[in-house]
Amino acid sequence: MKTLLLVKEIYLEGFKNLGNIIVRNYFKAFLWFSVAMFAVVLYAFIFRLTTGFVWD
Repeated sequence: MKTLLLVKEIYLEGFKNLGNIIVRNYFKAFLWFSVAMFAVVLYAFIFRLTTGFVWD
């Protein structure tokens, strides 16, 4: 019984902050992906303005 409780404690300690790390890294990756997509859109808009795109 003592071994089972020890394994349970090791398991709980090992996965205690796993959710926070995953969420934090997910939001960091999402932030950089969003910034990159915004930069592409901004580049495309400025490119169209400078090349004389016809706005009908």
